[in-house]
Amino acid sequence: MSITFNGEETGNHQDVLRDAIPSVNLNNEETLERNQFPVTNNPMKINHRLVDVSTSSKGSVTVMNIMNDIEGNLGPILDYAEEPLLPLYKACASLENIIDDLSTYIKMALDETPEKPFDELTIDESAAIRLYTLEWKKPYESLYSMLNRTLKEQSREKLRPYFKYLKLLLTALVKLPCIPPLSVWRGVTKNLSTQFPPGTTVVWWGFSSCTTEMTVLDNNMYLGNTGNRTLFSVEAINARTIRNHSHFVNEDEVLLLPGTQMIVQSQFSPASDLYIIHLKQVRPEQILLEPPFEGAYVYPKIQRQWYRKKRFAIPIGFLFTLIIGGIIIGSVLGTRPKIHTAASVCTHPFQAPTTYATGNNPQAAALGHFMTNNELVVGVVNSGDNALLLLSVNADGTLQNPRSYPIGYRPSASVTADFNNDNKLDFAVSHYGDDTIRILLGNGNGIFQNSINYVAGNRPVSLVAKDFNNDNKIDLVVANFGTATVSIMFNKGNGMFQYPVNYPIGRRPSSLVVNDFNNDNKLDLAISNYDDGNVIILFGEENDTFGIPINYPVNGSTSSIVCGDFNNDNQPDLVVTSTTHNIISVLLGNKNGTFQPYINSATDKIPFSIIAGDFNNDTKLDVAVVNTQDNSTSVLLGIGNGSFQTPTTYIVGYLPKSVVLGDFNDDTKLDLIVSNSGDNTISVLLGIGNGNFQTAINYTIGNMPTSMVSGYFNNDTKLDLVVTDDFDRIFHILLGNGKQIFQFPLNYTVGESPSSVVLDNFNNNNKMDAVVTNNLDDTITVLLDNENGIFHTRMDYSVGKAPCSVICDDFNNDNKRDLVVVNYGNNSISILFNDGNGSFPIIMNYMVGSWPYSVIAFDFNNDTKLDLAVVSFGSFTVSILLGQTNGTFQTPIDYVVGDFPYALTVGDFNNDMKTDLAVANRGENTVSVLLNNGDASFQISVNYPTGNSPYSITTADFNNDTNLDLAVANFGDNTISIHLGMGNGIFQTPLFYQTGSGPFSVLSGDLNNDKKPDMIVTNQKSGDLSAFLNSCEN
Repeated sequence: MSITFNGEETGNHQDVLRDAIPSVNLNNEETLERNQFPVTNNPMKINHRLVDVSTSSKGSVTVMNIMNDIEGNLGPILDYAEEPLLPLYKACASLENIIDDLSTYIKMALDETPEKPFDELTIDESAAIRLYTLEWKKPYESLYSMLNRTLKEQSREKLRPYFKYLKLLLTALVKLPCIPPLSVWRGVTKNLSTQFPPGTTVVWWGFSSCTTEMTVLDNNMYLGNTGNRTLFSVEAINARTIRNHSHFVNEDEVLLLPGTQMIVQSQFSPASDLYIIHLKQVRPEQILLEPPFEGAYVYPKIQRQWYRKKRFAIPIGFLFTLIIGGIIIGSVLGTRPKIHTAASVCTHPFQAPTTYATGNNPQAAALGHFMTNNELVVGVVNSGDNALLLLSVNADGTLQNPRSYPIGYRPSASVTADFNNDNKLDFAVSHYGDDTIRILLGNGNGIFQNSINYVAGNRPVSLVAKDFNNDNKIDLVVANFGTATVSIMFNKGNGMFQYPVNYPIGRRPSSLVVNDFNNDNKLDLAISNYDDGNVIILFGEENDTFGIPINYPVNGSTSSIVCGDFNNDNQPDLVVTSTTHNIISVLLGNKNGTFQPYINSATDKIPFSIIAGDFNNDTKLDVAVVNTQDNSTSVLLGIGNGSFQTPTTYIVGYLPKSVVLGDFNDDTKLDLIVSNSGDNTISVLLGIGNGNFQTAINYTIGNMPTSMVSGYFNNDTKLDLVVTDDFDRIFHILLGNGKQIFQFPLNYTVGESPSSVVLDNFNNNNKMDAVVTNNLDDTITVLLDNENGIFHTRMDYSVGKAPCSVICDDFNNDNKRDLVVVNYGNNSISILFNDGNGSFPIIMNYMVGSWPYSVIAFDFNNDTKLDLAVVSFGSFTVSILLGQTNGTFQTPIDYVVGDFPYALTVGDFNNDMKTDLAVANRGENTVSVLLNNGDASFQISVNYPTGNSPYSITTADFNNDTNLDLAVANFGDNTISIHLGMGNGIFQTPLFYQTGSGPFSVLSGDLNNDKKPDMIVTNQKSGDLSAFLNSCEN
């Protein structure tokens, strides 16, 4: 069994092309016994559910139009759950006149069901699943086909005859355990790539049969290996394995339930007629499939209420989306400086913000010093990505995002050199999609000029920069996959190049390297030819030309080549990768430029790219190989005689494409960076120095990163990185800082739907740690920082229902930072006491008002014990819990504020040395100010208008008048409102500043060390962050 890639795509200068992988066997084992059965002899042994087949013949597999799932605006699947749970015969009685010969197949399903079915199902429940899996004999249409077509009908009334059977079938399915999250596969015999752009939300309304083995779909009885085909790779979270209840007992069929909602992550086309679409399942905001009985779990872990006919009511999932999110209050200025130097009071403290991309649905932000005491870092939690991002702050208050530059269509390879002899590094990139080479001249500060374009051969895929004619100018040589040539482009010396000179070589050259193979002081070329399965040597001649090609056969289709002295004889050798045989082939060089017969070493599946270096400091060259199918990188340590040790494998991102090496953290040990085109990340593997590497750290970068190259682009002695982006037609500059690897956001996976984050030192190692609340997991995640701002230890703790906010402080006076978590779902707060090493073994819970959402800690009654203030969204109150000596709290005292209070902050607003409260009220677009009487009792609130839907609030003296002001994030009108305080507890008419779309959280801090409070705002809808630098004069 094999999947054949016949398309026309490319990788980069060290890999080859997705398009030419003819007859690549992605899994050398035939896994399904049903492949032994001829179609004509036993049609029911063919599981057509794994593939949606495009056909108009009634006798063939019925079309299951996935496009209906995307374009159709279908209603939720409701009401069937009210049907009684019946035996299979009775449950199917209403279908007898709809489905041909149904009784025969019901009997077959019951006969095949054991007396004691697996998973504690009843016989009728197990048989209901088995009936779904049966294939009707031609010309009749199977039950699963007719049911799924009806599930996709606009009218839900047409589904009503199936209600009793759906009740039995879904009752059985939800009793099966959800499999752990994993990737499953489904195939369609159409090209659907244009209908699934990244970011698209997709709902599959029918039952979707999938497989965990992609190679199953390659069989000619299913997807096959010719014609237009689309493979869906689905990150499933609530799939059920039905093998124990299926007619196909030898298959590990996985079933996705109706109403499965997903988001398109990326696309990949390894062949002209094969398209792979990566989908990630998410919990829908609205209920799409009613549970079959009360207490049933359609999704793992999350307990949802029982729904009855509430078609137009706001479901709980949607309500959570409206109100989860973190409002970080721990960074507010609780006290004002007692001495204030003379400064001019300004009326408009801020100018237009600077916007920085973050991720999907950024919820909350926090500030902390991760790297050194002087280096500030912004932490942002993204609810849509289930991730925490860290963005370093420059000395001028700007954030260190990667720079991006537009380039051509489908960049394939890149190289750096000084092309115009100005001692500044420049950049060249080849483009498989538009047959061009683009030159971008560097300014020496990490910034590049506009590109200069040159036409190369057809589909250039590999690129090398060297001085081939000894004129002290760096030239280029390009391998052209489409025209079976290499092109030499001689440099004029000013960064401009002459017309290319072409040399024919073998079919589909995929990669090339340069060296003096025959010791005549002239540079020669070695090219791997994918279709021919060989290596071509072109010797350099006296007149700046190259000689006749010399052919060396190797084993299989070659995708990448690397040069080095692998047997320590001072003669360059070659190593090539074979994607069809999952090996590397070593060709040892002789002094006269000839090569010995190849020696093979095994790798993992589809070795796509290769690089060489001494990873264990034993003076023997090693290799690192990127394995596309296994999502891994193999490190093979050299023995010194041209052979290698057994590979050590490291897991990286999805569909890795290329690899570069260098010392990226200045520890004198070689590191590796791998680009992953399937999940838009790069993986950093830090070398330990003995040939081993740390676990990969993944960084999100663009859409479909392909080739990479490293160099010193801003002349700071710290290694930088360039990554080309296939999908966005740009390349990214990532400036290294020698410590944190790169100055751009770090991503860390946390729990589901992270809503709030706090940064502090929880294990007393003088390094900043992070705590994140996970709203849909009912947990918090603790991330401990070992060094350099990199989190290595993750611990999860269960708290109350739907935790939405967290703060930290020392509540029991033991000099350890404890936590307070607000639990929106069960009207409580949880106190977690720290044991000093970053663990929280003791948890105490307190009941507060209805739907609590935000909390802050302060000593409101001046007894030196920390108290708590909690706003409750549902009861329109703020609750005061007075602290006691041992870290416990008294019964809450409630104060009425505005409608739907959402966030709060504290400060001395009337300069009476007592700490007051300010509460943002989402329901009435106001801020309530409550002045403190000094004994922890508060006066009746005074309300001030804000923008639309205030979500977050913070306080600082923004205008240098020694009076505390308020800053409010207004989600509904995309603004920040600044309320300047008058010093007597009264606030002026607000000033408004535009933000990104959906400002969700605001915090203040000094980003640029100018002693003035700046602001950071997370924008949930636009997926970015706004930085406001204070422009008042000191």
